[in-house]
Amino acid sequence: MLGGCGDVGEQSPDSQSNMSPEELRASAEQGDAEAQYILGAMYYMGQGVPQDYAEEVKWYRLSADQGHAAAQYNLGVSYHRGQGVPQDYVEAMKWYRLAADQGYAEAQYNLGLMYGKGEGVPQDYVEAYAWLSVVATGYTDLVKVRDIAASELTPEQLSQAQQRATELFEKIQSGNGQ
Repeated sequence: MLGGCGDVGEQSPDSQSNMSPEELRASAEQGDAEAQYILGAMYYMGQGVPQDYAEEVKWYRLSADQGHAAAQYNLGVSYHRGQGVPQDYVEAMKWYRLAADQGYAEAQYNLGLMYGKGEGVPQDYVEAYAWLSVVATGYTDLVKVRDIAASELTPEQLSQAQQRATELFEKIQSGNGQ
């Protein structure tokens, strides 16, 4: 079904920090979630530090544990791909879900694909459609991907999926996630 659609990969910080890797590390070690996220991205890209996926995951996890949506998403990507950690679709789903609940579009998209493919969860086209609908509200070019999921649904299931999408959208918009 959604086999031809690829997941969205690693996301980098929107703005590059003017801090040196040493300054970032000091801030990250003090618990600064954004510094931890940026340091993780630097290790992913090998920018200013040697490329090291295990270090990338370490810093993303510290940031993700503090609720940093981009770090949660990137940690999901690491588990999805098995990069720096053993591949684990269930763990990828967990981190994507945390980011998606905060409105992180790339995580919402990847959740939809994983539900559609049955990666880490039983295949569920209703849930796939719902998550792809949520993300398609901001990215109209993804409507086609959502419609692929819809083609697998009965009219009753489509109605359920549309209701679920509305629930997800309202919860995300209200800041309650899930």
